Amino acid sequence: MHIELVVAKVITMALGLLIAYQAYKGYTEYDSRPMLFVAIGFLFISFGAVIEGLLFEVVGLSLFQAGTIQTGIVTLGMLSVLYSLYGVRHSSDDS
Repeated sequence: MHIELVVAKVITMALGLLIAYQAYKGYTEYDSRPMLFVAIGFLFISFGAVIEGLLFEVVGLSLFQAGTIQTGIVTLGMLSVLYSLYGVRHSSDDS
C-alpha cells in the first residue's frame, strides 16, 4: 500500500470519528435523538473509509468485493445521517 494513501485514509477516519464523538456528545448533553443517528452514521462512514484497503490488502478479497462491502458500509452511514435529518421525530413533536 502507498504510504500517502494510508495517511490520507487515517486522517479521514480520524476526522469522521471526531465528528461522531461530537455528535454523540450533543446527543448525551441535549438528549437530541437526531444527533445519535448522526454519530452512528459517521461511525459507519469513518469505518468505511479504511475497510476497503484492509479487506483488499489484509484479508485478500478482490478489489470488487472490498469496494462493494465498503460502499455498503458507507451507504448505511449516509442513511443514518439522512434519517437524522428527516426520519427522527423530536421529543417536542411527540406531544
